[in-house]
Amino acid sequence: MKLNELRDNPGATKSRKRVGRGPGSGLGKTGGRGIKGQKSRSGVAINAYEGGQMPLYQRLPKRGFNNINAKRHAVINLGLLQKFIDAGKIDATAPVDEDVLIQSGLVRRKRDGIRLLAKGELTASVNLTLTGASKAAVEAIEKAGGSFTALAPAKAEAPAE
Repeated sequence: MKLNELRDNPGATKSRKRVGRGPGSGLGKTGGRGIKGQKSRSGVAINAYEGGQMPLYQRLPKRGFNNINAKRHAVINLGLLQKFIDAGKIDATAPVDEDVLIQSGLVRRKRDGIRLLAKGELTASVNLTLTGASKAAVEAIEKAGGSFTALAPAKAEAPAE
């Protein structure tokens, strides 16, 4: 076999539709668009229009709402924190704040703050300073001999007049 003898399997490739190339092609003249009207013209896209019928997105029921003021926290669990301490990625003897967690790779980004939840076990004595924590997480930290300090929420700046 030579390079010039290489071929695709029969039926593996299909030639593309060439629109508007004469009557013999089957898609000549109007190119399958019919005659006149909005959709025969170029540059027209009628998204979600169903010919006067109520569009699907309007037929479906609307439920709930999205709170635009909701805070989105990055969430970590006690078990994962302990795992990073055991691996030596976080120094439990030094105070641990949000920047330390980001540098260690435990959290990718702060968002509106970092919140600690009580899933898993914590055995190391850690001094944490985070945006928030669940009551059970704070109890687990204090039981292990550590402490938790909640950061004061950032106040929105008043508009300058």
